[in-house]
Amino acid sequence: MTKKIKGIPYLEYIFFLALILVVFIFYSFDRRNPGIRPYQVVSYLNLVWAALLVNYYLLPRFFYTKKYLRFLLYFCVVVAVVIFVEENILEKIYFPNTRGKKFLGVFYNLLGTLPTITILCGFKFAWDVLEKQSELENLKSTIQESELQFLKSQINPHFLFNNLNNVYSLSIENSPRTSEMILELSTFLRYMLYECKARYVPLKRELEQLQNFINLSEMQIEGRGEVELSIDDISSDYQIAPLILMVFVENAFKHSSSSQVDEISISIQIWMEAHNQFHFRCSNNYLSESNTKELSSGIGLKNVKKRLNLLYPQDHKLDIYQTDSHYEVNLILSLKKI
Repeated sequence: MTKKIKGIPYLEYIFFLALILVVFIFYSFDRRNPGIRPYQVVSYLNLVWAALLVNYYLLPRFFYTKKYLRFLLYFCVVVAVVIFVEENILEKIYFPNTRGKKFLGVFYNLLGTLPTITILCGFKFAWDVLEKQSELENLKSTIQESELQFLKSQINPHFLFNNLNNVYSLSIENSPRTSEMILELSTFLRYMLYECKARYVPLKRELEQLQNFINLSEMQIEGRGEVELSIDDISSDYQIAPLILMVFVENAFKHSSSSQVDEISISIQIWMEAHNQFHFRCSNNYLSESNTKELSSGIGLKNVKKRLNLLYPQDHKLDIYQTDSHYEVNLILSLKKI
């Protein structure tokens, strides 16, 4: 947290002091008569107190709370007081025989008063706008991170629910692979719970777990078809959002195995192009006459689309093709290096 001096952050305090000094240099500059005179200092301080009052009281109390009419009224009062002090006190002290004898008019005094006050207040207003913009960006980032964590938390129970059903089916059949599946499931859950907390994980590590996930899912379709996995040589320098690819793979297994297709065929291809262009293609067959619901629905797919929009807003392309017997996902990601 930024340290403060009587409620004013240090950085802002230093900035405004520097601004006062810089503006004073221009305010007091006179090419015909160089030098700083006492009247210039006192007259300038008369403007400074007004700017401070506007910046630290009128702006936050009225302008920022949208009480514009009251702000304008009080601002006019402050300017009137500045002019009064200038004309009736300072000029009578420093110029009793010349300028102090007559009032030169409201517009003349406004031309000498408003530019300096406007500059001092304008910079403070711009400072406040930048601070609010920074706070807004931080708030957006916090909201986005919360949404990502929420979306990621939905994946775990969704994945666990589907695989517990598979374990249950194997146990009903007294399959000898039940214990093997439980072991694979626990290994993968450990990855999900402990290594996927970060927004991004190493691409190599994610692909390793994708392979484990495929091994786990193949137990569902044992003897009913084949799974083809092709992964080109992938550089270990890149990172990717965790569990993005597994949602598509899970959908492929789920919809192929739940349909009554005679020979299940699932193909997964992964390769890199043009340095950071990551390509992922997953296709599977299915029967539209089965009781499988619309493939584009479901928690997992909706979830991953939201995560892609949040994590790769301009750096992804997702195409989904569906026929009566074929379903294919093509995903292109622009990955960043670790």
